[in-house]
Amino acid sequence: KEHHYGILTNRKLEDLLEGTRELDGQDEKRGRLDFALWIKAKPETLMQWPSPWGWGFPGWHIECSAMSTKYLGTRFDIHGGGMDLQATHHTNEIAQSEACNHTAPANYWVHTNMLTVNGVRMSKTAGNGFLPNELFTGDHPMLERGYSPMTVRFFMAQSHYRSTLDFSNEALQAAEKGYKKLMESLSTLEKLQSSNSPSIEIGDLEEKCYDAMNDDFNSPVLIAHLFDAVRMINSVNDKKETISATDIETLKRVMHTFVFDVLGLVDETKTTGGSDVIEGLMKLILDIRRSARENKDWATSDKIRDELKEAGVEIKDTKEGVEWRL
Repeated sequence: KEHHYGILTNRKLEDLLEGTRELDGQDEKRGRLDFALWIKAKPETLMQWPSPWGWGFPGWHIECSAMSTKYLGTRFDIHGGGMDLQATHHTNEIAQSEACNHTAPANYWVHTNMLTVNGVRMSKTAGNGFLPNELFTGDHPMLERGYSPMTVRFFMAQSHYRSTLDFSNEALQAAEKGYKKLMESLSTLEKLQSSNSPSIEIGDLEEKCYDAMNDDFNSPVLIAHLFDAVRMINSVNDKKETISATDIETLKRVMHTFVFDVLGLVDETKTTGGSDVIEGLMKLILDIRRSARENKDWATSDKIRDELKEAGVEIKDTKEGVEWRL
């Protein structure tokens, strides 16, 4: 009786009762808003168990409460789910958990918004859903090609968890470019030279990054701050600006903390299996290309460059030599 049903959405019982209608089975309830904890099984039901109330199976609300209590205890920190589950399913989870365990099941509730595909909500009914492996391989009619796990992770982090996230080839390709640019800047950062006469300062960059995450896990704002750092790194590398040794170390700490630890990204070019073999093969290929260039065999040189690009390997000719990355 002390439980405030609807507390998760700040809805009152009298408001919930408005607009309700009589349905089959309502006469079996004590109240119109009651929901099933145990459902009577029909003879053809595959999964059913005996109980004091006859053969049946648990209602879908109680399934979740039972699993969370078994594996996480009567009270845990964070319960997640889609926004569409907030008003009914999660509200009922709270009600039954408090009745059974005399405590709220979770300290925090995190509700994500909908996934859409080219503007249409992703659902079984629409038939526009795809599995993670299909995203990675591109083995789906809606995808032009596959995208790496880190590209997909970065793509998702660009949108706030309470905002709609729309999947499209254009958006995934833009995320792929952004992810690669971020990883390239981290490699560039390791080679930056400090100056005793810095022309730029990173200021409160680190504080801004923490503020973004403290603002309801605002990953899009965090990423914007990280790309402010990317622009600084590239400006220093291009000799347009200078930076102090202290700020270089701070940049390294900030980028490592928020790119790797917070966003959970990894540099895929450094985690590919058989990296020693790949390094050896690339050295051989680039040696052949270098010989072709020395002999002014530009056709062979360009052919190697173009075919490597088609295979997913980018090469860049610099004053210091040839750089490559997957």
